[in-house]
Amino acid sequence: MKKNVGNADKLVRILIAIAVVILYYTNVITGMLAIVLMAVGIVLLLTVLFNFCPLYAIFGIKTCKIQDKK
Repeated sequence: MKKNVGNADKLVRILIAIAVVILYYTNVITGMLAIVLMAVGIVLLLTVLFNFCPLYAIFGIKTCKIQDKK
Protein backbone atom coordinates (compact mmCIF):
# COMPACT_ATOMS: atom_id res chain seq x y z
CA MET A 1 0.00 0.00 0.00
CA LYS A 2 1.39 3.35 -1.00
CA LYS A 3 0.76 6.34 1.19
CA ASN A 4 -1.95 8.60 -0.17
CA VAL A 5 -3.13 10.60 2.88
CA GLY A 6 -1.37 13.89 3.68
CA ASN A 7 -0.93 15.70 6.98
CA ALA A 8 -3.76 18.20 6.49
CA ASP A 9 -6.07 15.35 5.51
CA LYS A 10 -5.03 13.41 8.63
CA LEU A 11 -5.84 16.38 10.86
CA VAL A 12 -9.31 16.78 9.35
CA ARG A 13 -10.03 13.06 9.74
CA ILE A 14 -8.92 13.07 13.38
CA LEU A 15 -11.04 16.14 14.15
CA ILE A 16 -14.11 14.55 12.56
CA ALA A 17 -13.58 11.33 14.55
CA ILE A 18 -13.18 13.29 17.80
CA ALA A 19 -16.33 15.29 17.04
CA VAL A 20 -18.30 12.07 16.50
CA VAL A 21 -17.06 10.64 19.81
CA ILE A 22 -17.96 13.83 21.67
CA LEU A 23 -21.43 13.91 20.10
CA TYR A 24 -21.96 10.26 21.04
CA TYR A 25 -20.91 10.63 24.67
CA THR A 26 -22.99 13.79 25.14
CA ASN A 27 -26.02 11.90 23.75
CA VAL A 28 -26.50 14.30 20.85
CA ILE A 29 -26.47 11.34 18.46
CA THR A 30 -28.10 8.04 19.43
CA GLY A 31 -29.41 4.87 17.87
CA MET A 32 -28.54 3.78 14.37
CA LEU A 33 -27.07 7.18 13.46
CA ALA A 34 -24.61 6.86 16.34
CA ILE A 35 -23.57 3.38 15.24
CA VAL A 36 -23.03 4.46 11.63
CA LEU A 37 -21.10 7.60 12.58
CA MET A 38 -18.93 5.68 15.06
CA ALA A 39 -18.11 3.16 12.32
CA VAL A 40 -17.18 6.02 9.99
CA GLY A 41 -15.04 7.52 12.75
CA ILE A 42 -13.21 4.23 13.23
CA VAL A 43 -12.56 3.97 9.49
CA LEU A 44 -11.24 7.54 9.45
CA LEU A 45 -8.86 6.77 12.31
CA LEU A 46 -7.66 3.61 10.57
CA THR A 47 -6.91 5.55 7.40
CA VAL A 48 -4.88 8.00 9.48
CA LEU A 49 -3.02 5.16 11.17
CA PHE A 50 -2.10 3.42 7.92
CA ASN A 51 -1.68 6.59 5.80
CA PHE A 52 -3.82 4.89 3.17
CA CYS A 53 -7.37 5.53 2.02
CA PRO A 54 -8.87 2.87 -0.28
CA LEU A 55 -11.29 5.36 -1.86
CA TYR A 56 -8.39 7.65 -2.70
CA ALA A 57 -6.64 4.71 -4.36
CA ILE A 58 -9.71 3.90 -6.46
CA PHE A 59 -10.09 7.49 -7.67
CA GLY A 60 -6.34 8.15 -7.99
CA ILE A 61 -6.26 10.89 -5.36
CA LYS A 62 -3.10 11.52 -3.36
CA THR A 63 -2.85 14.26 -0.72
CA CYS A 64 0.58 13.38 0.65
CA LYS A 65 3.61 15.22 -0.69
CA ILE A 66 6.22 12.51 -0.10
CA GLN A 67 6.43 9.88 -2.82
CA ASP A 68 7.28 6.26 -2.01
CA LYS A 69 10.59 5.12 -3.51
CA LYS A 70 9.76 1.66 -4.85
